Amino acid sequence: MTDTIGVFGDSIMKGVVYDDKKGKYIYLEDSFVKAFTNMTGIAVDNYAKFGCTLAKGEKIIEKLSSGLSRYSLIGLEFGGNDCDFFWPAISQNPLIQHLPNTPIDVFENLYSKIIDTLISRSCRPVLFSLPPLEPNKYFAWITRGLNAENILKWMGDIGFIYRWQEMYNIAVVKLTTAKRVPLIDIRSAFLKIPNYQSLLCEDGIHPNEAGHSLILKTIARYIPSGL
Repeated sequence: MTDTIGVFGDSIMKGVVYDDKKGKYIYLEDSFVKAFTNMTGIAVDNYAKFGCTLAKGEKIIEKLSSGLSRYSLIGLEFGGNDCDFFWPAISQNPLIQHLPNTPIDVFENLYSKIIDTLISRSCRPVLFSLPPLEPNKYFAWITRGLNAENILKWMGDIGFIYRWQEMYNIAVVKLTTAKRVPLIDIRSAFLKIPNYQSLLCEDGIHPNEAGHSLILKTIARYIPSGL
């Protein structure tokens, strides 16, 4: 393992959770990234951003490109925002085509490019799979204040949203195989839990404190192999 690791990703990597009592998103004091440092003594420079898509992540990586060589391990966790849609537009007009924030072919090509760029700079990318969302919770969350009937009409069924996110996760897994880079499979760890929904926040997509604990345990299993 290395003295310092760099990580890039979205709000999950950043340690964002939804606080039911406060009614807002907060940064978890003991997120899996912070807990990882406490557990191993390995420093982590966390460049993840709330709402970050892969395109935004690429810009952050490029901005820091001159200093990336000091990280021999770079953790990447993207896809949750990329597969998302602009739900107000769908609510207003469910009968036309709507594209996600990052179409799947763009997602695959851009992720591939980022991996190649990091490898060319003597960095070792390590990808995280996507934690599963809970479709009923997530549907209730995204339809707040919107026309839920129209959104459901566009989806066809609530399960669509789970399957759609799953497609992006499959893309991540395929990339790790094609590029021969390590995968930390947190999705499987969640799905092995009979009631994995209990590990997610009210919004149905962000892991809660218990979810972060599971992610940390999952990461710990990879440490003996040196990733």
